[in-house]
Amino acid sequence: MTETNLVGHKPAPEYPENSPEAIVKQSLRNVKDPEIGLDVIQLGLIREIELGKDEPEIKMMLTTPFCPYGGWLIQQVRDIAEQVVGKKIKVTVLPDLWDPNYMEDPGLLMGW
Repeated sequence: MTETNLVGHKPAPEYPENSPEAIVKQSLRNVKDPEIGLDVIQLGLIREIELGKDEPEIKMMLTTPFCPYGGWLIQQVRDIAEQVVGKKIKVTVLPDLWDPNYMEDPGLLMGW
């Protein structure tokens, strides 16, 4: 059974320490949303990192469907992940609507 939080959101997966996925996830903390000032991991935008496939892929979402920095965020995620892994990474933007309950700590948005 898949764990969900109070509003039905599936948490982003945890990866074994020092695994390639965990290293990529940690590196993606350098990608900050320029409007909010929090990184893509804190915001819960990175939903899955799959490196063991023929075509490695990162699945992510944006804070809004028409996020003005969406293209920039996607490119930053791709660039950093490819630097870490050393090969091309497909970045897929999920159609899911984001809300603060996806965040590591939704309290970080208090007063924003």
